[in-house]
Amino acid sequence: MAGLTTNEVQKQEDFEDEIIPHLDAMYNFGLRLTSDPNDAEDLVQDTIVKAFRFFSSYEKGTNAKAWLFRILKNSYINNYRKKSKQPSQVDYDEVSSFYETIRADRTDTSDLEDRMFRELIDDDISNALEQLPEDFRTVVLLCDVEGFTYEEIANMLDVPIGTIRSRLHRGRNLLKAELEEYAHDRGYKPD
Repeated sequence: MAGLTTNEVQKQEDFEDEIIPHLDAMYNFGLRLTSDPNDAEDLVQDTIVKAFRFFSSYEKGTNAKAWLFRILKNSYINNYRKKSKQPSQVDYDEVSSFYETIRADRTDTSDLEDRMFRELIDDDISNALEQLPEDFRTVVLLCDVEGFTYEEIANMLDVPIGTIRSRLHRGRNLLKAELEEYAHDRGYKPD
């Protein structure tokens, strides 16, 4: 890594150790938010760039996944919720070669895509999740799919914990209603 200072090299090594293991989870969450593989990849790349740029504000050893999901969710809100046609203008000069290097070293895109499609939730369940209003869908995904605590979700979304509990309760009830026919078709008989 010619031309980099010792601090810059250390930053890259720390970034790889703390952040890169969460790429698959970020992609899966991004895909569930956007419902489009290309948009999910763009969202993850935007998240990685922002995470690298602001890595000095991350406290090493804390919950990197929660920190990344907060960045990803904020990027989603800023870029996709507004349905902006203008792509984000990001200066990639400082990290573009680094990102491509770690991506090539740490993930095989075709393998990742194969795993992602094998592990995706059944289409009926995915469709039911997509029918939920965004605020409820996000909380259900973060809690029930990604396993974050109420406190972590409240911190990521900057809302009170009571709001998280309420959205989760309402989101689960809406999802239950959406999935009743799905369950019946697969032989589930309520008590």
